Amino acid sequence: MKLTFLLASLFTVLVIFQAKAADRIDSYSIEKLLESTKAKDALNSDVKLYFGKQSFGDSQKTYGEVMTNKKTNAFMKSDKEACEWVMLSALKALQARALKEGMNAVVGIESYYKKREFVSETHFECGAGAILAGVTLKGTLVKL
Repeated sequence: MKLTFLLASLFTVLVIFQAKAADRIDSYSIEKLLESTKAKDALNSDVKLYFGKQSFGDSQKTYGEVMTNKKTNAFMKSDKEACEWVMLSALKALQARALKEGMNAVVGIESYYKKREFVSETHFECGAGAILAGVTLKGTLVKL
């Protein structure tokens, strides 16, 4: 009984240590993700998304900047697979917030993983480890 508990505890510590040590930050293509069937099925086409400094025209009304921080299970998934999944979750959260506030677009979307600004029109950043993957996004809600 004591041996089983000891082995389970040791395994838990090793998994946690590996998850911390294996935290990698990488960037992935926004365009490839948004062209995927997963994205087309998951995202709301009524709320437009503009990344980095992409032009969006004039806004009628601005709500302000919001942030979302999403995590997903990365166990037995490639970093890319886990990161794309969690990015869609983060984008869905931004779209839901826009709708809640009466807005129809999120502009200036940037990655903010571990409070590190990464502004790009073409890529997003994601942190992935053995257990979890995470994406943090900031963006401004507007009505176009």
